[in-house]
Amino acid sequence: MTDLGNALLSLARHAIASQLGSVSIAPEDFPALHAMGATFVTLTQRGELRGCIGSLEAWRPLAEDVAQNARAAAFRDPRFKPLTAGELPITRVEVSLLTPSEPISFTSEADALAQLRPQIDGVIFTAGPRRSTFLPQVWEQLPEPATFMAHLKQKAGLPASYWGPDVRLERYVVKKWKEAAP
Repeated sequence: MTDLGNALLSLARHAIASQLGSVSIAPEDFPALHAMGATFVTLTQRGELRGCIGSLEAWRPLAEDVAQNARAAAFRDPRFKPLTAGELPITRVEVSLLTPSEPISFTSEADALAQLRPQIDGVIFTAGPRRSTFLPQVWEQLPEPATFMAHLKQKAGLPASYWGPDVRLERYVVKKWKEAAP
C-alpha cells in the first residue's frame, strides 16, 4: 500500500505542477489507480491549511479523482486564492483515500455523539439540503465529539446547537499519506 500512497502523492503534486506549467516527474502506473476511488487532497503550508477538496463517493478512477481533487484544492478552494508557482515548493500534499460511507443509526444527539470514534471516523452531516464533512484528521483540532459535531453543523451553515428529525449522519475511515515537510 505504500507504493500506492507514494503514487497518489506524486500524482497529486504532478497534477498541480503541470497546471502551473512546472515540470515534475509523473508517477508510476499501478493497477489500483484504475479502480474507482474517492479521495480528498489537503494542501498545507507551514502546518496551516492551504486548500482541501475531495470526493465523498467513488465515481471515477482513483488516478483521475486524486488529480482533479489536487487541482481543485490548489486552484478552486473558495477559501483561498489560487496557488502560485512560488508557493508550490513550500506546499505539503496529503492524500486521503476514503472507504465507502455507512449510515449511523441513533435515537438522539447524545446517542450519535456516543457512537463517534475520535481519530477514526470521518463524518458526513446532512440536514435537509445542507451537508458537510470532516475528515478523521479534524479530530486533531477538535478532539471532543460535541465540539466536533458543533463545528460540523456550522460548516453546513447551521447553528452549532441545531438538531432536528432531518439530521442524518454517515461515517467513513481513511488511509492517508503525507509528503515530508518541505
